[in-house]
Amino acid sequence: MAITLLQEALMYSVYFAPRGRKRLLNLGHQISQRYLSPLDKLIGVIGDAGAGKSVLIKGMFPGLELTNDDDGVNIRPLPLLDGADNSFFSSHTYHLDVRFESAFTQMYILADAVKTAINNDKRVIVEHFELLYPYLQINAEIIIGIGEEVIVTRPSIFGPCPSDIADIVHKSIKYRRMAHTAEDLTGYILEKEFGFEHCEGHNDVKHGFVLEFDTKPDIDIEELEKKTKELINKNLDICYVDDNHISLGRQEKFECTGPRIHLRNTSEIENFKLVKDLKYNPITKSYALVGIIGINDIMKINELNSLRY
Repeated sequence: MAITLLQEALMYSVYFAPRGRKRLLNLGHQISQRYLSPLDKLIGVIGDAGAGKSVLIKGMFPGLELTNDDDGVNIRPLPLLDGADNSFFSSHTYHLDVRFESAFTQMYILADAVKTAINNDKRVIVEHFELLYPYLQINAEIIIGIGEEVIVTRPSIFGPCPSDIADIVHKSIKYRRMAHTAEDLTGYILEKEFGFEHCEGHNDVKHGFVLEFDTKPDIDIEELEKKTKELINKNLDICYVDDNHISLGRQEKFECTGPRIHLRNTSEIENFKLVKDLKYNPITKSYALVGIIGINDIMKINELNSLRY
């Protein structure tokens, strides 16, 4: 009863979009437990390429075979279309990547296949749902948008429309990419110039990142910021290497938990700065190094996550 009430009363919920694969999988699992109903038939997922949609879906639906996953495995014929054509659906849940499939199949055919599936009490998870909605004319029962933040909403006849969610997440994803890139560059300088092999944890802040340490690190934050900015100003290309590494300037390879969520070049980072004091959390007894991007002026530290900005 409590879960049903939570679903029915939901306008929208907002989460930080984590940048590591494990954290995204865990968030997907939490979303499925809190907001997904066994009766949901149409689920829309909205977000730019590389935002982490596929990983989030895998967290929500463990074991679901994605038809076009990040490893480039493309299932043919598309199970959803095959089921609609033969009037026989062998599975309960289907996945559809609209942006990918629209290169091979007309949109109205994809929309008809989705309608046929849900009319047969099947569930369809649609990536890039905002692209299919004008042809489908049926809003999803739950929409998950992923940009800088993850938005979860249950639309009603009063909205929101998929395009509303798309406008938000497509505009905000650049800040997530900037923050993740700046975080990795800061970590790179900490390792190469300051001798810190790793921090103890990561956390989130709006338009920025947080590196956590169990003991107070001896860091010259002014010098760290200076050296990181010098690295940013070298206009280095950032490339995906594998699921655990990126390359900097196509030569330097280093570890990264979210290698797909990056800018293409360091020059795209805007207004990078570090908060000049380590922040102590008396509850976790940890020290936080806070980096900010995309903001001209640093706000008060306790207002960075303010709902007003």
